[in-house]
Amino acid sequence: MPLQFNTVKLFAGSGTQELAEKISTSFGKPLGDKTLAKFSDGEIQPFYNESVRGADLFLIQSTNQPTDNLFELLLMIDAAKRASAHYITAVVPYFGYARQDRKDKPRVAIGAKMIANLITAAGAHRIMTMDLHAAQIQGFFDIPVDHLDGSVIFVPYIKSLNLPNLTIASPDMGGSYRARTFAKFFNAEVIICDKRRKRANEIESMSIIGDVTGQDVVLIDDICDTAGTLSKAAALIMENGANSVRAVCTHAVLSGNAYETIENSVLTEMIVTDTIQLNPDKSKVCSKIKVLSTADLFAKAIKNVNEHASIAELFAVD
Repeated sequence: MPLQFNTVKLFAGSGTQELAEKISTSFGKPLGDKTLAKFSDGEIQPFYNESVRGADLFLIQSTNQPTDNLFELLLMIDAAKRASAHYITAVVPYFGYARQDRKDKPRVAIGAKMIANLITAAGAHRIMTMDLHAAQIQGFFDIPVDHLDGSVIFVPYIKSLNLPNLTIASPDMGGSYRARTFAKFFNAEVIICDKRRKRANEIESMSIIGDVTGQDVVLIDDICDTAGTLSKAAALIMENGANSVRAVCTHAVLSGNAYETIENSVLTEMIVTDTIQLNPDKSKVCSKIKVLSTADLFAKAIKNVNEHASIAELFAVD
């Protein structure tokens, strides 16, 4: 007996509207009609303006700050569950709080686990995301997780640059596995920037493990927050004799003076995706940021999930 496919409906959270529109265009189906009401004290209330009964819903919302983005997603999931949606997939291009994936000091929360619990408790049946800060966060969920890989987008672009002496770099020890994964696509060497922090977002010292003399270096990271680590790593790499240095970063959080920091750095360019929408005003001051879209990849993943097909083919790099 052939598989039966339910009606697919895509809805956008207010924090990821631009990417959601691109995903819907690539998927070939318009976004569903939803309203986000706000009380005078800031309390939010999303609701659907069309029936979702029996439908397979894909709710698209990154959970970057402000926290309203996360809470809006939770309320969207709850509203869909109470409206008798058949299957609810939370499409979270950027999974916020992923940096809190373990107890690295006494008496701290494991934020990533708590967010996983909230999304599951709200009623999601599945989550789709990209480049988690730590891959093991998939294990925090008791529902299926589709963990898409940004290398599918970044590797073809890096290849198109035709860099003559390509070396892949990690801006810290924690990202070494990610850097080695990228390096395999190019048969390139890997160097690591060893950093020591005083506290979050403040670097005490940094040194390079490996030789960058005469190399065209590409730094690989998953999140760029203040851009302090990447800019310091880039400066150190150039001081040690590299020809050029670029940065690839999936999630452009870019808080504080990050845009100015990138513009004033020695980076040739910063290559990011659209999992988080750039600040339209601040991005005007930074000519070095290039955005690659994740829309086609998410649209294909949504199609495959709906048709009960494998998503393994989406990890193939051209």
